[in-house]
Amino acid sequence: MTTKFYVSVVSTQNNAFRNSEKFTDKRRVTKMHTSVIIRAETQAVVTTSPQESLRTSKLPELTASVLSTRSFFLERSLHHLVPNTQPTNLAAKFGKFGGKFVPETLIACLNQLEAEFLKVLHDEDFQQELEEALRDYVGRETPLYHARRLTELYKTNNGGQGPDIFLKREDLCHAGSHKMNNALAQAMIARRIGRKLVVAATASGHHGIATASACAKLGLDCKIYMAAKDLEQQHSNVQLMTLLGAQVEGVNGQFKDAASEAVRTWVGNMEESYHLTGMAVGPHPCPTMVRHFQSVIGRETRRQALDKWGGKPDALVACVGTGSNALGLFHEFIGDSEVRLVGVEAGGFGLESGRHASTLSEGEVGVYHGAMAYLLQDEYGQTTEPHSIAVGMQYPAVGPELSYLKETGGAEFYSVTDQQALDAYERVCKMEGICVSLEASHAFGILEELFPTLPDGGKVVVNCSARGDEDVDIVFRHKQFDGSLLKRINDMALQVEEHHHHKQQMHALR
Repeated sequence: MTTKFYVSVVSTQNNAFRNSEKFTDKRRVTKMHTSVIIRAETQAVVTTSPQESLRTSKLPELTASVLSTRSFFLERSLHHLVPNTQPTNLAAKFGKFGGKFVPETLIACLNQLEAEFLKVLHDEDFQQELEEALRDYVGRETPLYHARRLTELYKTNNGGQGPDIFLKREDLCHAGSHKMNNALAQAMIARRIGRKLVVAATASGHHGIATASACAKLGLDCKIYMAAKDLEQQHSNVQLMTLLGAQVEGVNGQFKDAASEAVRTWVGNMEESYHLTGMAVGPHPCPTMVRHFQSVIGRETRRQALDKWGGKPDALVACVGTGSNALGLFHEFIGDSEVRLVGVEAGGFGLESGRHASTLSEGEVGVYHGAMAYLLQDEYGQTTEPHSIAVGMQYPAVGPELSYLKETGGAEFYSVTDQQALDAYERVCKMEGICVSLEASHAFGILEELFPTLPDGGKVVVNCSARGDEDVDIVFRHKQFDGSLLKRINDMALQVEEHHHHKQQMHALR
């Protein structure tokens, strides 16, 4: 039986936040009719002068986010909607990264969001409700699982020495990923400030499912944007979001275009809607909020490590798309110099091919979707199209905090190709009976290179950020190992056919 579902596809010809553009001619800037707003980052705890920023980055004389000329329907004042629009003392930047590169009309709403975020951090009722929901609804805390067979495999290939591998099982969260930690908390904030509609964008569907689930639990309307091609690849996730009550809309282009459309929808109806981002990117305070609500992963890991072996991990490994699951694991340990923080980006067909999503490895500093960070861009400042077999990693930028960790050497970043991620996907399935997402498979894909660099008897924790059952079709379509798996499947099908034929012959003889 075939189940049909219907989604609408909308154009992103004029995005709310267009591609980052570099301008080297002052006269060109002054003649532009498109609204370009660069706010002084006076609210930041750590600030960088324009001259210093230009000396320490590859930015030209001026880098700006160019906003669509499409009307935002915000001619009227928003101050009556935002009772507290004064800036707070929450750090808006990480070194030179982050900030609020957005239209003036959005500043009041971002200030309100920041103020509300600071309030809930110290609101006992909110924290108690969130703690109860994380425990009883999400299923926290998630296990720190000793992957014994995977450990033995790598030790065998490394002369019998090496660390023990542990998996932080975020794939066991309700809705199947770490995304639920942040989605539930932000949906509670949306309800708290009286918003009726939650708007979000998703790529692999994990954030979409988490957001739709949280909205269903809290009685909020939900609208999810996805790239049209992702609708086809993640068919089962789209169906689940629909069953959860969300309205799913397709967008021409990639995930970045779906993210832009979600922002436009929010901007067009800020009185009633809330933009629930699952990425640690965007204007302040969004990256900080996402990282904070995901940091429960690292706090649990520290406590569980102390219980299991009486110490800290020697290394933490996580995939890096925009940074939510990596920062969720890393943040608790940023001050521990003896703990290596290892982020793994999508290498696609290889860095030399140009078809990848390795922003920190190959990107340059620029402004995208409201914040300064590393992003993939050409010589003209236009964002280039990212590629990864994992749709959740197809984004041309990364968050400001990870950008800062790269520049300061606070974390290490590597790339894993599509093929290596596919290998890792199959390896974890066979060795541990765990089906991790293609995104998380990138983290496992670096273990072969990382393992020999770690001390014998040490401990390495890999973040299983999401389950990967919805990636099975993608894996089988792209599998290019040695054809052994496909051959086994074909052999099994042939055996079944021969067995059936034999039964028919025996029945005929009777």
